[in-house]
Amino acid sequence: QVQLVESGGGSVQGGGSLGLSCAASGYTSSMYSMGWFRQAPGKEREGVAAIGTGGGSTLYADSVKGRFTISQDKAQNTLYLQMNSLKPEDTAVYYCAARTNSNLRAFLSLVPGWYNYWGQGTQVTVSA
Repeated sequence: QVQLVESGGGSVQGGGSLGLSCAASGYTSSMYSMGWFRQAPGKEREGVAAIGTGGGSTLYADSVKGRFTISQDKAQNTLYLQMNSLKPEDTAVYYCAARTNSNLRAFLSLVPGWYNYWGQGTQVTVSA
């Protein structure tokens, strides 16, 4: 079992920055990849960024490439998402996710179904 707890959400004006954290606990050595997702009202959950917990490879959605950075502190079992140049369309609930299935362990995905553990989410609101 893995538990994920996000923090760091809030409100910011467009063009500003926010940093999110996701603290992982439990059987964290079983996590092969982690990701950040977001869901705006009335929209489907979409992948934002993913990282391989072993080698640190990363994957980004085109909509955030160059603005968001995913990183991890393996010693602290913490996942981060640094968000810069925020836009109103980045407004959403942001979720942290982890995959513990060892199949295709080196593969990164921004598809929600790829992940089997989820945090409770943290709200990010960007005003114009």
